[in-house]
Amino acid sequence: MFDDLGALLACASPRRSGDELAGVAADSAARRVAARMALADVPLRRFLDDPLIPYERDEVTRLILDSHDAAAFASIATLTVGELREWLMSWEADAGRLVALAPGLTPEMVAAVSKLCGNGDLIAIAAKCRVVTRFRSTIGLEGRLSSRLQPNDPTDDPLAIAAGTLDGLLFGMGDAVIGINPATDNVDACIRLLTMLDELRLKFEVPTQSCVLSHVTTSIQAIERGAPLDLVFQSIAGTEAANAGFGVTLALLAEAQEAALSLKRGAIGSNVMYFETGQGAALSADAHHGLDQQTVEARAYAVARAFSPLLVNTVVGFIGPEYLYDAKEIIRAGLEDHFCAKLLGVPMGCDVCYTNHAEADQDDMDDLALLLAVANVNFLIAVPGADDIMLNYQSLSHHDVMRLRHLLGRRPAPEFEAWLARMGLLDDSGRVPPLPGSAPAVARLIGHGARA
Repeated sequence: MFDDLGALLACASPRRSGDELAGVAADSAARRVAARMALADVPLRRFLDDPLIPYERDEVTRLILDSHDAAAFASIATLTVGELREWLMSWEADAGRLVALAPGLTPEMVAAVSKLCGNGDLIAIAAKCRVVTRFRSTIGLEGRLSSRLQPNDPTDDPLAIAAGTLDGLLFGMGDAVIGINPATDNVDACIRLLTMLDELRLKFEVPTQSCVLSHVTTSIQAIERGAPLDLVFQSIAGTEAANAGFGVTLALLAEAQEAALSLKRGAIGSNVMYFETGQGAALSADAHHGLDQQTVEARAYAVARAFSPLLVNTVVGFIGPEYLYDAKEIIRAGLEDHFCAKLLGVPMGCDVCYTNHAEADQDDMDDLALLLAVANVNFLIAVPGADDIMLNYQSLSHHDVMRLRHLLGRRPAPEFEAWLARMGLLDDSGRVPPLPGSAPAVARLIGHGARA
């Protein structure tokens, strides 16, 4: 009924526009159900014996198989995909067991399990997973919800970016990273922005890390020129060919990691890499090898896992409706990406976002953000006004993330939380206090900087 394991996985996937565009989706609901029933009976060991992309043709496949931990896998080695789902839903599968299991799971295994899960299952299982990382702040602890502050500017104006950064700090944003998508990817611009961010961090004694999201080769050159670089950024995908489209290889990522580690800038940890992914990246490069977009997306998390990153996030709705058509598909993809990454031991966050030509709106983003926060996502991305004026897409606002923290009793990273309290930006109950006109808080922040 299904030609091979890749076709079975594709047909078992929930409906989405990208798979239909690629011609790999099930052609009816009945075929989709039949695929899921067949997939439930597939032994997990088959994913080791029957790689979706041949070992000889793809370095990501070689990474997945060569780094597989047989000892960690032993406890589930006799299970089928369906039996693994049932075990993951059980009380026995607690946080400690899931951490121990992660090195024994492959991306294809977790992608397969996700296709048998409802949205509630994806949330319940992922909520049990803890992946903790450190640089100057600690990300991923229980009861915490971190944020990336994203003060982009279409002209890379340092003054505008600094103003946007201060605005976000007033709302308690930025404990995961202050990250800028540069309008121009060149070494001089990268160094200029890195230097400005580092001066701002030092002036206000902010216990966080900064990142200019330039290409990995730009970051290496910036390091060689003495730039104050905290994190190396790179977009990654789940196949060697797709990564080649990004201009990267595993060897290049290893070189960049080594360069960043040599700076020894982390105060409490040495997780120096930051990766972004997103369903559809491999398909848009015609580098998906006939796989469905969610399965090939999960393979990107094996690439991330190999480099012990501080942060990884899926830019879930950014590529557009050709790959995720509407809010239903965007929400499902966000939950799948978080679930698969966390099971693999990847510190996953999400840019809860959409483009203006997708069938989605800000209410849909509120829904996804709430679901991810309940699922214990490591961090969310916050943009001033929820509107990225440089990248021209819609994300979450500072207010949205702050509301989730207040609603669910989640706090920022402990080091950052202590800084907010010291600056008078956090009240005794752990909430960001009202900022009428923002004047009192701004005065406190600027006054502290002047004293420093």
